Amino acid sequence: MTTPSRLPETYGRDGGANLADILERVLDKGVVIAGDIRINLLDIELLTIKLRLIVASVDKAKEMGIDWWEDDPALSTRARRDELSRENAELRARLAELEPGRAREEEAS
Repeated sequence: MTTPSRLPETYGRDGGANLADILERVLDKGVVIAGDIRINLLDIELLTIKLRLIVASVDKAKEMGIDWWEDDPALSTRARRDELSRENAELRARLAELEPGRAREEEAS
């Protein structure tokens, strides 16, 4: 004879929740984990590490005002293109300062 399960309906027969449902809930609502690690020796602070972890969907993160990845050239092709365009403009300006006649020739071609 089997004993009835006391687990909520969202849990499967094997005792585990459906991973997709849990992930969907976490990403929809977002989870913030924050903590500090401090190492002191004789009341002298030697090291402080502040940890902040946010797990959320991109839409939820943007809703919270978090969009740092959009301006990071390592993560965004748009940001990478913008950075390359900026570098290219700086190099052209420097070339124009160093060799005024040659810069005009290159722009004409």
